Amino acid sequence: MKALKLLPLALIFLVASCSSIRVTTDYDTTADFSKYKTFAFYKKGIDKAEISDLDKRRILKAIESELLAKGFTKSEEPDLLVNIFAKSTQKVDVYNNNFYYGWHPWYYGPNFGTQVSKYTEGTLFIDLIDATKKELAWQGIGSGALSATGNVAQKEEKIKEFVAEIMAQYPPGTKK
Repeated sequence: MKALKLLPLALIFLVASCSSIRVTTDYDTTADFSKYKTFAFYKKGIDKAEISDLDKRRILKAIESELLAKGFTKSEEPDLLVNIFAKSTQKVDVYNNNFYYGWHPWYYGPNFGTQVSKYTEGTLFIDLIDATKKELAWQGIGSGALSATGNVAQKEEKIKEFVAEIMAQYPPGTKK
């Protein structure tokens, strides 16, 4: 009986842990994205991002890998400047499963009732700035649940996944 009572809670956590990253983008419709071939990181902007230096390096490494795979080259005189911003929000989901089986209030059979799930949602902003005009050309935003484990390998994989999902939308009009 206890196993049946815990089943809905286990399913909720399984679904929450498998949730995907939601990605949105915005861009300058007048920009000619085919002319952008080189990039550099915008150090002044990245230094302001309020995340650990380790996570910054992980994010920048993942972005660099994605841009190199798209045919970009890193340059001292870039066409695009790359900036990042990240934030996190505590989320609470309440699931009300008013399913009763048997007799209540002293409980007989499954009673799924209300479950509460708490998690941290992270949002990563990747800005691509036209280096000549000093104007934002493209912005990708990815949001999803963050894992609270201390596993560094899992953290690196999650960051790579966030960046890959966001950068899959660049240039505008292309999707994986």
